Amino acid sequence: MPELHLHNSATRRKERFEPADPANVRMYVCGPTVYDLAHLGNARAAVVYDVAARLLRLLYPHVTYVRNITDVDDKIIARAQETGEPIDAITARTTADYHADMAALGALPPDEEPRATAHIAEMIMIIQRLIASGHAYAAEGHVLFAVASDAGYGKLSGRSLDELVAGARVDVAPYKRDAGDFVLWKPSAGDLPGWDSPWGRGRPGWHIECSAMSWKYLGETFDIHGGGSDLIFPHHENEMAQSLCAFPGSHFARYWMHNGMLQLSGEKMAKSVGNFFTVRDILAKAPGEAIRLLLLRTHYRSLLDFSDQGLAEAKREVDRFYRALEQAPDAAAGEVPAAVLEALCDDLNTPLAISAMHGLADAAMTGDRAAAAGLRAAGAVLGLLQQAPDAWFRGGTDDAAEIEAAIAERLAARKARDFGRADAIRADLAARGILLEDGPKGTTWRRVT
Repeated sequence: MPELHLHNSATRRKERFEPADPANVRMYVCGPTVYDLAHLGNARAAVVYDVAARLLRLLYPHVTYVRNITDVDDKIIARAQETGEPIDAITARTTADYHADMAALGALPPDEEPRATAHIAEMIMIIQRLIASGHAYAAEGHVLFAVASDAGYGKLSGRSLDELVAGARVDVAPYKRDAGDFVLWKPSAGDLPGWDSPWGRGRPGWHIECSAMSWKYLGETFDIHGGGSDLIFPHHENEMAQSLCAFPGSHFARYWMHNGMLQLSGEKMAKSVGNFFTVRDILAKAPGEAIRLLLLRTHYRSLLDFSDQGLAEAKREVDRFYRALEQAPDAAAGEVPAAVLEALCDDLNTPLAISAMHGLADAAMTGDRAAAAGLRAAGAVLGLLQQAPDAWFRGGTDDAAEIEAAIAERLAARKARDFGRADAIRADLAARGILLEDGPKGTTWRRVT
């Protein structure tokens, strides 16, 4: 097996990955805030760290992958106030939607998926430790982390405290000792979600949620912390500060991975300019596997430009891979080919791995069973090519019986030498995106749109 190297955002260089405990590799990834449908940025993170988890499971005997659900947040409260829908109903519905959308993209469930609201006790305990050690203070029902108490604050983002405060639109409230101090606990009025605490009824700040959940399931020190690059500051910077101060001598996350942002057709994705798309929007245009391939064709740390043209190209690539697998239908997945594994072990280089898969597809097209088996195994570690080619090309079975009936009618028309009717049936199916292929064994069909 090749050695795994990852780019560590904390050191800004690629490093050999050495887990604290090779018998149990531990990874935490920031999950969604469940107030709306998942967007493409959510999808990219889920797919990237799904591939990371799949690769780690190839290399190590046990992996614990934790991805949280943020189900208490001001955005959720605002959505409830806007719509009149109860908060519990919003979070339950949007969590189910998120699960369905990520499954459609081939992302496996994490080993643990803790909800913030189920871990208030752990948050309170960490806050108490921070107050006792002088790293946090209570003021007017709030508890705030004192950034000046942490000499290492700013280490992850690589900026000074002054730069961080200037670059963040922080709330300079009168109860803060320092403009950069951030909220660990805030008061809740009677009509807002809240829990009893030593500082009165309130709710947690965003950053403390992930510190509590990662500690609960992975311990004071774990191997990998992942998330989007937009989370480096303030979320991950604050997470790291409060966790290291609450548990002196720990390392918190030993490696930090951050996936790049996403833009659409050359423009930053934003609701204000009307180019903000949810996963559901894109699933209406293409199968989940094509979307997943498009997300993986760009290196995870790079900016990804999502376009309809790129999506169509990705769909054609998946078609090609399944065409290759059709030539050796009985080839079960074998060992992951060395070229694919080496690419993935080089900081999750999925574009290079996909390039190697095209080489395997070339060989599989000639009937090379070993290449087809390697292609299937390569697909597995990337979360691709896990269905039968026939199922991929037919794209579901809702109207399969109707299509088969049309094919039978066309065959009868041809036997009756009614070629006009036969051609009309073919043309009608083609207009619906159904391609017919006549061969020695009869007529087969596949979807082409």
